[in-house]
Amino acid sequence: MKDILLNELKGFYRNRVFKTLIGLFIISLLLTTYFGIMQNNKQSESQKEAQEHVREQWEEKDHGNPHQSAHFGSYAFKPMNVLNSIDEGINSITGNVIRLEGHTQNDVMFSEASQSLLVSKFGKMKPSLLFQFIIPLFLIFLSFNSYTKERDSGRLKLLIVQGASLKNIVFSKIISVWLIGFSLLLVTVFVQLFFNSNQLTLDVLIRLIIFGLSYSIYYFILISLTVFLSLFIKSSTGALSLTVVIWVMWVVFLPKIFGNAVEKMQPLPTRVDFQTEMTKDRSQGIDGHNPSDARREKLIASTLKEYGVSELSELPVNFRGIVMQADEEYGNSVWDKHFGSLYNQLKTQKNIYQFTGIINPFASLQSLSMGTAGTDMYHHLNFLSQAEKYRRVLIKKLNNKWRDGSWNDTFFKSIEDFQYNPPHFLQFLNKYVFDIVFLSFWSLILICLINYYSKKNIVS
Repeated sequence: MKDILLNELKGFYRNRVFKTLIGLFIISLLLTTYFGIMQNNKQSESQKEAQEHVREQWEEKDHGNPHQSAHFGSYAFKPMNVLNSIDEGINSITGNVIRLEGHTQNDVMFSEASQSLLVSKFGKMKPSLLFQFIIPLFLIFLSFNSYTKERDSGRLKLLIVQGASLKNIVFSKIISVWLIGFSLLLVTVFVQLFFNSNQLTLDVLIRLIIFGLSYSIYYFILISLTVFLSLFIKSSTGALSLTVVIWVMWVVFLPKIFGNAVEKMQPLPTRVDFQTEMTKDRSQGIDGHNPSDARREKLIASTLKEYGVSELSELPVNFRGIVMQADEEYGNSVWDKHFGSLYNQLKTQKNIYQFTGIINPFASLQSLSMGTAGTDMYHHLNFLSQAEKYRRVLIKKLNNKWRDGSWNDTFFKSIEDFQYNPPHFLQFLNKYVFDIVFLSFWSLILICLINYYSKKNIVS
């Protein structure tokens, strides 16, 4: 098998067209990866400058009182992951910045996140675009006649007479083409390692390894399918035609069909309905800005009782801070109800869509690709969750200071900016188990089919 494999690789090396195409692919991958890294660095620098500008505004602002500062608010910036340059995922749709302010939880995720299921859309020129759409076609064309040309030329019988098994011959051809795809993956990985050596962490290395393994398995599936069809149909033209049809179904039609089906099964509310329901629930709580509100009167009574006084003027604290925080806490319960329900629906959509990987391995590949790059829905929801937790702590701190009084510039300058802590991939690994299982399932099925038909062809 080793000799056959080496002979296959030598055959590719002697082919001028192959060497030209490989050269073009390597150059394309080097350029797209490099420019992707440069774009990432530029966006990170712009984000850093924006964050510094926001901080400067905060420190130079005449705050007046803490509640005015709560309305002024702040911004949460999601830092660019070093692997965003490989696969931008849904980042180009959702963005990386969210405004944080009192009385509201902003909804940057609402209208765009469901579109992340429609993974057939082409994005910017990133390595993932080449890995998912261009290189697979190249590998299909390399492998579609690798078996039939040996059979038609009579060389297959000669190899079998010399002691080689058909199974070893077939798998040697599969592995030889697979090694080409794997080599192209390594080009991108090495470029990432070279230009981001100062940002490498254990988490980044794990993500790169799983990224490479995911594409490697997918390429093995695609090449094995192509060779199996040529073995089964016994026609290189038929194998090529059928493989291309299947591939187009995988990357274009099935994602759209399954995405739409999932959205029908788990429909999201429209923006208007979502806002209307939230406003309705929000109106049933305490209104911190409406002094005639009946619910406010109940809060006054309970506060007076708590502090053992009969008039607001006798309170040892500022009642306005108390009522604003009560208003905020009720609002938080409303956001938790509506945004929590929305995010759970999005996760359900994503989980259902991931199950389509049993029919379409491309769905599993893209899920793992975006997941390892940190640009999928799960990572974005994690960012929103951390940003909202920070917002609530910030507003509560400001309201409590307004309640207790005696604020100054030192207090406002002591408030730290939002810092996003990206989750380690192993913490999210359970979210991609089905993707890994389905890719492995496809590989095992094709290995078994090739093994079976190799024996059958010998007998016949």
